[in-house]
Amino acid sequence: MKFCRFCLLLVVSVAISCLGNDYNNSERKSQSRDPKQWSEKKAWRWYNSQPWLVGCNYLPSTASNQLEMWQADTFEPDTIEQELEWASEIGFNIVRVFLHNMLWEQDSKGFIKRIDKFIEIADKFDIKVMPVLFDSCWNPYSSLGKQPEPKPHVHNSTWVQCPHIETLKNTESWNKLKAYAQGIVKQYKNDPRVLIWDIFNEPGNTNQTAYGHLEPDNKKELALQLMKKSFKWVRELNPEQPLTASVWEGNWKKGDDISALNKFALEKSDLVQFHVYHNPEITSKWVNMLKEYNRPIICGEYMSRGTGNTFEDILPIFKKHRVAAINWGFVAGRSQTNYPWDSWTKEYTSEPELWFHDILRPDGTPYKQKEVEFIKKIIKR
Repeated sequence: MKFCRFCLLLVVSVAISCLGNDYNNSERKSQSRDPKQWSEKKAWRWYNSQPWLVGCNYLPSTASNQLEMWQADTFEPDTIEQELEWASEIGFNIVRVFLHNMLWEQDSKGFIKRIDKFIEIADKFDIKVMPVLFDSCWNPYSSLGKQPEPKPHVHNSTWVQCPHIETLKNTESWNKLKAYAQGIVKQYKNDPRVLIWDIFNEPGNTNQTAYGHLEPDNKKELALQLMKKSFKWVRELNPEQPLTASVWEGNWKKGDDISALNKFALEKSDLVQFHVYHNPEITSKWVNMLKEYNRPIICGEYMSRGTGNTFEDILPIFKKHRVAAINWGFVAGRSQTNYPWDSWTKEYTSEPELWFHDILRPDGTPYKQKEVEFIKKIIKR
């Protein structure tokens, strides 16, 4: 009997040891696995803990593009502080800002120092930051140093893509894009002042009107590859913030045969993000379509007065469905986004009577006082 009891104890001991080893191995495997997309439950728990997010895509009025915004010689914290104070007075609580890999490669420490300053200023006015890592829009040929003067009366005439088109085409060089993306995210992945990571702005946009003749035929395929890798690079760091990438053209209806770019952005983002510059009817239709994905929705770009997409018409839709609302443009300046898109093909010689984007003049006075009053009122309501 004693021998049998001994054997039984030995078997139990071995079994427990094996179970422990299995558990530890399982834990190690789990920890070594790349972190996955947030669950719907986690995304909603995070989103419901936020106020209604309302803000703008921010570029200082003194900068014509994201390089001019961030380079040491043209970085203007005093301008940023004044303009973010105006944003706070309107009621904005989030700004979407574009970064660039060339700034990281040039001087990563200096770039981080300037980002730190920007985030510090934003936090002073209770404004969260949504950085954009990559961008397919406008000029595919970016360069550091003094930026070209904006073309007179032309919308966003000097904005540049990230990365440079030759870097995008040379996939073997993407290790430096990984270093940039992970370097930025690692710095702020636990910083509550950084609210959301926007991995890729309008991936695959071929900018037909302005730069289509310079774009590679396979740009959409390259953008999809980079977007997939970028999500993986960032998820490896397991940031506390959610990840997103924008859909901006084509069909988005769940279950339909949608493009590979849209499918990845919609199905792999923690928060669904879309851009809309259409009238209220189309905007409502798109919001209801995107609700089928059962995730919080962010509108990362909207508000183009010339297309019937105004604060008065669009913000009530977003308020009703609790869609985060981030309009394009704030203080009119060197980006000239108060001019319409057709300024690339139609000659303008003076400021348009109807502004396309932007809210304030460089001295802080509103383009339309009633518009600003409406924004304040709907945010507080």
